[in-house]
Amino acid sequence: MVNINWEDLFGQENVKILLTKIIESGKIPHAFLFHGIEGCGKDFAALKFAENLSLKYSENYYFNINKIRQISEPYIKYIMPLPRGKNELESNNAHEKLSEDDIQTIQEELKKKSNNPYYKITIPKANVIKVNSIRDIKIFISLNFSDVKYRFIIISEAHLMNEEAQNSLLKSLEEPPDGIIFILTTPFPGHLKETIRSRCWEINFSPLSNSEIRRVLINFFEIDDDLATKIAPFSNGSVQNALKLYENDFEELIEKTISFLRYSFGNKLNSAYSHLVPYLSEKNSESFKFLIQLTIMWFNDLQKYRVGNNDIYFTSHKETLLKFNSKFPNVELVDIITKLDNMHSLIDRNVSLNTIAINLILSVESLTAEFI
Repeated sequence: MVNINWEDLFGQENVKILLTKIIESGKIPHAFLFHGIEGCGKDFAALKFAENLSLKYSENYYFNINKIRQISEPYIKYIMPLPRGKNELESNNAHEKLSEDDIQTIQEELKKKSNNPYYKITIPKANVIKVNSIRDIKIFISLNFSDVKYRFIIISEAHLMNEEAQNSLLKSLEEPPDGIIFILTTPFPGHLKETIRSRCWEINFSPLSNSEIRRVLINFFEIDDDLATKIAPFSNGSVQNALKLYENDFEELIEKTISFLRYSFGNKLNSAYSHLVPYLSEKNSESFKFLIQLTIMWFNDLQKYRVGNNDIYFTSHKETLLKFNSKFPNVELVDIITKLDNMHSLIDRNVSLNTIAINLILSVESLTAEFI
Protein backbone atom coordinates (compact mmCIF):
# COMPACT_ATOMS: atom_id res chain seq x y z
CA MET A 1 0.00 0.00 0.00
CA VAL A 2 1.54 3.30 -1.13
CA ASN A 3 0.91 6.26 1.17
CA ILE A 4 -0.21 9.62 -0.18
CA ASN A 5 2.61 12.07 0.34
CA TRP A 6 2.47 15.89 0.53
CA GLU A 7 6.09 16.28 1.62
CA ASP A 8 7.55 19.79 1.26
CA LEU A 9 4.21 21.37 0.34
CA PHE A 10 4.03 23.77 3.28
CA GLY A 11 0.72 24.88 4.73
CA GLN A 12 -2.59 24.31 2.90
CA GLU A 13 -3.71 21.63 5.35
CA ASN A 14 -7.37 21.86 4.30
CA VAL A 15 -6.38 21.54 0.65
CA LYS A 16 -4.27 18.46 1.39
CA ILE A 17 -7.10 16.82 3.32
CA LEU A 18 -9.61 17.48 0.53
CA LEU A 19 -7.31 16.28 -2.27
CA THR A 20 -6.39 13.19 -0.25
CA LYS A 21 -10.07 12.31 0.13
CA ILE A 22 -10.61 12.77 -3.60
CA ILE A 23 -7.64 10.51 -4.43
CA GLU A 24 -8.73 7.81 -2.01
CA SER A 25 -12.32 7.90 -3.26
CA GLY A 26 -11.20 7.02 -6.79
CA LYS A 27 -13.79 9.50 -8.12
CA ILE A 28 -11.49 12.05 -9.71
CA PRO A 29 -13.05 15.20 -11.23
CA HIS A 30 -11.82 15.90 -14.74
CA ALA A 31 -11.05 19.58 -13.97
CA PHE A 32 -9.88 21.61 -10.98
CA LEU A 33 -9.45 25.32 -10.38
CA PHE A 34 -6.82 26.09 -7.74
CA HIS A 35 -7.09 29.74 -6.70
CA GLY A 36 -5.40 31.84 -4.04
CA ILE A 37 -2.83 34.63 -3.79
CA GLU A 38 0.35 34.45 -5.84
CA GLY A 39 3.08 32.40 -4.21
CA CYS A 40 1.04 30.15 -1.91
CA GLY A 41 1.89 26.83 -3.59
CA LYS A 42 -0.90 26.26 -6.13
CA ASP A 43 1.32 24.93 -8.93
CA PHE A 44 3.29 22.82 -6.46
CA ALA A 45 0.03 21.33 -5.19
CA ALA A 46 -1.01 20.54 -8.78
CA LEU A 47 2.23 18.65 -9.37
CA LYS A 48 1.97 16.84 -6.02
CA PHE A 49 -1.63 15.89 -6.79
CA ALA A 50 -0.49 14.39 -10.11
CA GLU A 51 2.31 12.57 -8.30
CA ASN A 52 -0.01 11.18 -5.64
CA LEU A 53 -2.53 9.93 -8.19
CA SER A 54 0.27 8.06 -9.93
CA LEU A 55 1.44 6.64 -6.61
CA LYS A 56 -2.06 5.42 -5.89
CA TYR A 57 -3.20 4.07 -9.24
CA SER A 58 -0.31 3.53 -11.68
CA GLU A 59 1.59 0.24 -11.80
CA ASN A 60 4.84 1.80 -12.99
CA TYR A 61 4.42 4.69 -10.58
CA TYR A 62 8.09 5.41 -9.81
CA PHE A 63 8.85 5.98 -13.49
CA ASN A 64 5.72 8.14 -13.85
CA ILE A 65 6.61 10.21 -10.79
CA ASN A 66 10.05 11.03 -12.16
CA LYS A 67 8.44 12.22 -15.38
CA ILE A 68 5.89 14.28 -13.45
CA ARG A 69 8.64 15.88 -11.37
CA GLN A 70 10.45 16.72 -14.60
CA ILE A 71 7.21 18.32 -15.88
CA SER A 72 7.53 16.05 -18.88
CA GLU A 73 5.02 15.09 -21.55
CA PRO A 74 3.07 12.88 -22.06
CA TYR A 75 2.45 12.83 -18.29
CA ILE A 76 2.25 16.58 -17.75
CA LYS A 77 1.38 19.26 -20.27
CA TYR A 78 2.36 22.50 -18.58
CA ILE A 79 0.79 25.56 -20.17
CA MET A 80 2.04 29.03 -19.25
CA PRO A 81 2.37 32.49 -20.80
CA LEU A 82 4.69 32.46 -23.81
CA PRO A 83 6.12 35.15 -26.08
CA ARG A 84 4.80 35.52 -29.60
CA GLY A 85 7.08 34.24 -32.35
CA LYS A 86 8.08 36.16 -35.46
CA ASN A 87 5.31 36.00 -38.09
CA GLU A 88 3.40 33.64 -35.82
CA LEU A 89 -0.10 32.69 -36.92
CA GLU A 90 -2.83 31.09 -34.85
CA SER A 91 -2.47 28.02 -37.05
CA ASN A 92 1.09 27.52 -35.77
CA ASN A 93 1.68 25.48 -32.66
CA ALA A 94 2.70 27.41 -29.56
CA HIS A 95 6.47 26.90 -29.96
CA GLU A 96 6.80 26.67 -33.73
CA LYS A 97 7.79 30.29 -34.46
CA LEU A 98 9.75 30.99 -31.30
CA SER A 99 13.45 31.78 -31.57
CA GLU A 100 16.14 29.38 -30.39
CA ASP A 101 16.83 31.75 -27.50
CA ASP A 102 13.16 31.68 -26.48
CA ILE A 103 13.07 27.89 -26.63
CA GLN A 104 16.23 27.65 -24.55
CA THR A 105 14.83 30.08 -21.97
CA ILE A 106 11.61 28.07 -21.70
CA GLN A 107 13.54 24.84 -21.21
CA GLU A 108 15.77 26.44 -18.57
CA GLU A 109 12.80 27.89 -16.71
CA LEU A 110 10.95 24.57 -16.71
CA LYS A 111 14.07 22.87 -15.35
CA LYS A 112 14.25 25.42 -12.52
CA LYS A 113 10.58 24.77 -11.79
CA SER A 114 11.24 21.05 -11.82
CA ASN A 115 14.09 21.42 -9.33
CA ASN A 116 12.19 23.91 -7.16
CA PRO A 117 8.37 23.74 -7.36
CA TYR A 118 8.08 27.11 -5.55
CA TYR A 119 10.07 28.79 -8.34
CA LYS A 120 8.06 31.23 -10.46
CA ILE A 121 8.72 30.83 -14.17
CA THR A 122 9.64 34.13 -15.82
CA ILE A 123 9.97 34.43 -19.60
CA PRO A 124 10.60 37.82 -21.27
CA LYS A 125 7.63 39.24 -23.24
CA ALA A 126 5.39 36.39 -22.08
CA ASN A 127 2.28 38.26 -20.99
CA VAL A 128 -0.56 36.07 -22.22
CA ILE A 129 -1.47 32.42 -22.64
CA LYS A 130 -1.75 32.10 -26.39
CA VAL A 131 -4.71 30.46 -28.07
CA ASN A 132 -2.11 28.31 -29.87
CA SER A 133 -1.12 26.80 -26.52
CA ILE A 134 -4.72 25.92 -25.73
CA ARG A 135 -5.28 24.42 -29.17
CA ASP A 136 -2.20 22.24 -28.65
CA ILE A 137 -4.18 20.54 -25.87
CA LYS A 138 -6.21 18.72 -28.53
CA ILE A 139 -3.04 17.07 -29.86
CA PHE A 140 -1.99 16.11 -26.32
CA ILE A 141 -5.40 14.60 -25.63
CA SER A 142 -5.52 12.71 -28.94
CA LEU A 143 -2.29 10.79 -28.27
CA ASN A 144 -2.92 7.30 -26.94
CA PHE A 145 -0.91 6.17 -23.92
CA SER A 146 -2.88 3.20 -22.66
CA ASP A 147 -0.21 2.35 -20.06
CA VAL A 148 -0.67 5.74 -18.32
CA LYS A 149 -3.83 5.85 -16.21
CA TYR A 150 -3.83 9.62 -15.63
CA ARG A 151 -2.34 12.48 -17.62
CA PHE A 152 -2.48 16.12 -16.56
CA ILE A 153 -2.90 19.48 -18.21
CA ILE A 154 -1.75 22.22 -15.84
CA ILE A 155 -2.61 25.76 -16.95
CA SER A 156 -0.55 28.12 -14.79
CA GLU A 157 -1.62 31.78 -14.54
CA ALA A 158 -4.90 30.75 -16.16
CA HIS A 159 -6.30 34.28 -15.87
CA LEU A 160 -3.88 35.32 -18.63
CA MET A 161 -5.92 33.46 -21.25
CA ASN A 162 -7.71 35.92 -23.51
CA GLU A 163 -11.33 35.37 -24.53
CA GLU A 164 -10.41 33.35 -27.61
CA ALA A 165 -8.12 31.08 -25.59
CA GLN A 166 -10.82 30.59 -22.95
CA ASN A 167 -13.39 29.71 -25.61
CA SER A 168 -10.97 27.18 -27.07
CA LEU A 169 -10.39 25.67 -23.62
CA LEU A 170 -14.12 25.28 -23.10
CA LYS A 171 -14.32 22.89 -26.04
CA SER A 172 -11.68 20.64 -24.45
CA LEU A 173 -13.32 20.84 -21.03
CA GLU A 174 -16.74 19.80 -22.27
CA GLU A 175 -15.93 16.17 -23.11
CA PRO A 176 -12.43 15.23 -21.97
CA PRO A 177 -11.43 11.60 -22.45
CA ASP A 178 -11.00 9.33 -19.44
CA GLY A 179 -7.75 9.84 -17.58
CA ILE A 180 -7.21 13.46 -18.66
CA ILE A 181 -7.27 15.90 -15.74
CA PHE A 182 -7.16 19.67 -16.09
CA ILE A 183 -5.77 21.82 -13.27
CA LEU A 184 -6.04 25.59 -13.71
CA THR A 185 -4.14 27.78 -11.24
CA THR A 186 -4.69 31.50 -10.74
CA PRO A 187 -4.79 34.31 -8.16
CA PHE A 188 -7.72 35.83 -10.10
CA PRO A 189 -10.52 33.30 -10.67
CA GLY A 190 -12.93 36.13 -11.48
CA HIS A 191 -11.03 36.73 -14.74
CA LEU A 192 -12.16 33.34 -16.02
CA LYS A 193 -15.44 32.73 -17.80
CA GLU A 194 -18.19 31.42 -15.55
CA THR A 195 -18.65 28.56 -18.02
CA ILE A 196 -15.06 27.49 -17.33
CA ARG A 197 -15.40 27.82 -13.57
CA SER A 198 -18.63 25.85 -13.56
CA ARG A 199 -16.81 22.88 -15.14
CA CYS A 200 -14.06 22.88 -12.50
CA TRP A 201 -13.88 21.72 -8.92
CA GLU A 202 -12.81 24.95 -7.21
CA ILE A 203 -10.29 24.75 -4.37
CA ASN A 204 -9.22 27.85 -2.45
CA PHE A 205 -5.63 28.19 -1.21
CA SER A 206 -4.83 30.26 1.88
CA PRO A 207 -1.91 32.66 2.33
CA LEU A 208 1.01 30.94 4.05
CA SER A 209 1.84 31.64 7.68
CA ASN A 210 5.06 33.41 8.67
CA SER A 211 6.61 30.12 9.78
CA GLU A 212 5.66 28.43 6.50
CA ILE A 213 7.13 31.30 4.44
CA ARG A 214 10.29 31.08 6.52
CA ARG A 215 10.63 27.34 5.89
CA VAL A 216 10.13 27.76 2.13
CA LEU A 217 12.78 30.49 1.98
CA ILE A 218 15.26 28.37 3.91
CA ASN A 219 14.54 24.97 2.35
CA PHE A 220 13.96 25.95 -1.28
CA PHE A 221 15.92 29.17 -1.73
CA GLU A 222 18.75 28.71 0.79
CA ILE A 223 18.12 32.06 2.45
CA ASP A 224 19.74 32.56 5.84
CA ASP A 225 17.45 31.60 8.73
CA ASP A 226 17.73 34.98 10.49
CA LEU A 227 16.95 36.94 7.32
CA ALA A 228 14.11 34.59 6.35
CA THR A 229 12.59 35.11 9.80
CA LYS A 230 12.74 38.89 9.34
CA ILE A 231 11.26 38.86 5.85
CA ALA A 232 8.39 36.45 6.47
CA PRO A 233 6.04 38.81 8.40
CA PHE A 234 6.21 41.36 5.56
CA SER A 235 5.38 38.85 2.80
CA ASN A 236 1.58 38.84 3.25
CA GLY A 237 1.63 35.05 3.03
CA SER A 238 3.23 34.96 -0.43
CA VAL A 239 6.52 33.27 -1.30
CA GLN A 240 6.82 35.57 -4.32
CA ASN A 241 6.43 38.70 -2.18
CA ALA A 242 9.05 37.36 0.21
CA LEU A 243 11.50 36.67 -2.62
CA LYS A 244 10.97 40.13 -4.12
CA LEU A 245 11.72 41.69 -0.74
CA TYR A 246 14.87 39.58 -0.51
CA GLU A 247 15.97 40.52 -4.03
CA ASN A 248 15.38 44.21 -3.31
CA ASP A 249 17.66 44.17 -0.23
CA PHE A 250 15.02 43.88 2.48
CA GLU A 251 17.12 45.06 5.41
CA GLU A 252 18.22 48.21 3.61
CA LEU A 253 14.62 48.92 2.58
CA ILE A 254 13.52 48.70 6.21
CA GLU A 255 16.23 51.15 7.33
CA LYS A 256 15.45 53.52 4.44
CA THR A 257 11.76 53.45 5.32
CA ILE A 258 12.43 54.36 8.95
CA SER A 259 14.89 57.13 8.01
CA PHE A 260 12.49 58.53 5.42
CA LEU A 261 9.70 58.65 8.01
CA ARG A 262 11.88 60.33 10.63
CA TYR A 263 13.06 63.03 8.22
CA SER A 264 9.54 63.64 6.91
CA PHE A 265 8.04 63.87 10.39
CA GLY A 266 10.83 66.30 11.37
CA ASN A 267 10.13 68.57 8.36
CA LYS A 268 13.59 67.79 6.92
CA LEU A 269 12.23 67.46 3.40
CA ASN A 270 15.52 67.57 1.49
CA SER A 271 16.92 64.74 3.62
CA ALA A 272 13.72 62.74 3.14
CA TYR A 273 13.93 63.23 -0.62
CA SER A 274 17.61 62.23 -0.74
CA HIS A 275 16.64 58.88 0.80
CA LEU A 276 14.19 58.29 -2.04
CA VAL A 277 16.38 59.40 -4.94
CA PRO A 278 18.12 56.00 -5.42
CA TYR A 279 14.68 54.41 -6.00
CA LEU A 280 13.39 56.90 -8.57
CA SER A 281 14.67 55.20 -11.70
CA GLU A 282 12.72 52.71 -13.77
CA LYS A 283 15.06 49.84 -12.86
CA ASN A 284 14.48 50.51 -9.15
CA SER A 285 10.74 51.18 -9.34
CA GLU A 286 9.95 47.85 -7.66
CA SER A 287 12.07 48.84 -4.66
CA PHE A 288 10.27 52.19 -4.51
CA LYS A 289 6.95 50.37 -4.57
CA PHE A 290 8.09 48.20 -1.68
CA LEU A 291 9.23 51.28 0.27
CA ILE A 292 5.73 52.75 -0.02
CA GLN A 293 4.25 49.40 1.00
CA LEU A 294 6.53 49.28 4.04
CA THR A 295 5.50 52.84 4.93
CA ILE A 296 1.85 51.75 4.83
CA MET A 297 2.72 48.80 7.08
CA TRP A 298 4.39 51.16 9.56
CA PHE A 299 1.20 53.24 9.81
CA ASN A 300 -0.83 50.06 10.17
CA ASP A 301 1.47 49.08 13.02
CA LEU A 302 0.81 52.46 14.63
CA GLN A 303 -2.92 51.84 14.42
CA LYS A 304 -2.48 48.42 16.02
CA TYR A 305 -0.30 49.85 18.78
CA ARG A 306 -2.93 52.46 19.62
CA VAL A 307 -5.55 49.77 20.28
CA GLY A 308 -3.18 47.54 22.25
CA ASN A 309 -2.50 45.01 19.49
CA ASN A 310 1.16 43.95 19.66
CA ASP A 311 1.05 41.82 16.51
CA ILE A 312 3.14 44.32 14.56
CA TYR A 313 5.53 44.10 11.60
CA PHE A 314 8.24 46.52 12.71
CA THR A 315 9.22 44.66 15.85
CA SER A 316 12.85 45.76 15.51
CA HIS A 317 11.79 49.42 15.30
CA LYS A 318 9.01 49.49 17.86
CA GLU A 319 10.57 52.56 19.49
CA THR A 320 9.58 54.63 16.43
CA LEU A 321 5.93 53.81 17.11
CA LEU A 322 6.29 54.67 20.79
CA LYS A 323 7.99 58.01 20.13
CA PHE A 324 5.58 59.06 17.41
CA ASN A 325 2.50 58.18 19.43
CA SER A 326 3.92 59.96 22.47
CA LYS A 327 4.49 63.19 20.51
CA PHE A 328 1.48 63.00 18.20
CA PRO A 329 -1.23 60.94 19.93
CA ASN A 330 -4.12 62.62 18.10
CA VAL A 331 -2.92 62.38 14.53
CA GLU A 332 -5.54 60.76 12.29
CA LEU A 333 -4.20 57.87 10.23
CA VAL A 334 -7.02 56.75 7.95
CA ASP A 335 -6.49 59.46 5.32
CA ILE A 336 -2.71 59.01 5.10
CA ILE A 337 -3.04 55.24 4.62
CA THR A 338 -5.60 55.81 1.84
CA LYS A 339 -3.28 58.34 0.16
CA LEU A 340 -0.32 55.96 0.36
CA ASP A 341 -2.40 53.13 -1.11
CA ASN A 342 -3.25 55.39 -4.06
CA MET A 343 0.39 56.34 -4.56
CA HIS A 344 1.38 52.68 -4.45
CA SER A 345 -1.02 51.93 -7.32
CA LEU A 346 0.22 54.91 -9.39
CA ILE A 347 3.61 53.26 -9.94
CA ASP A 348 1.99 50.62 -12.17
CA ARG A 349 0.29 53.38 -14.18
CA ASN A 350 3.58 54.91 -15.32
CA VAL A 351 3.12 58.11 -13.32
CA SER A 352 6.40 59.97 -12.79
CA LEU A 353 8.24 58.41 -9.84
CA ASN A 354 9.64 61.82 -8.93
CA THR A 355 6.11 63.24 -8.71
CA ILE A 356 4.99 60.33 -6.55
CA ALA A 357 8.03 60.79 -4.27
CA ILE A 358 7.34 64.48 -3.72
CA ASN A 359 3.68 63.81 -2.94
CA LEU A 360 4.71 60.98 -0.63
CA ILE A 361 7.01 63.27 1.38
CA LEU A 362 4.49 66.12 1.58
CA SER A 363 1.69 63.76 2.63
CA VAL A 364 3.72 62.24 5.46
CA GLU A 365 5.16 65.61 6.52
CA SER A 366 1.67 67.20 6.69
CA LEU A 367 0.69 64.83 9.51
CA THR A 368 2.99 66.55 11.99
CA ALA A 369 3.58 69.99 10.41
CA GLU A 370 1.04 71.80 12.56
CA PHE A 371 2.58 70.40 15.74
CA ILE A 372 6.18 71.43 14.99
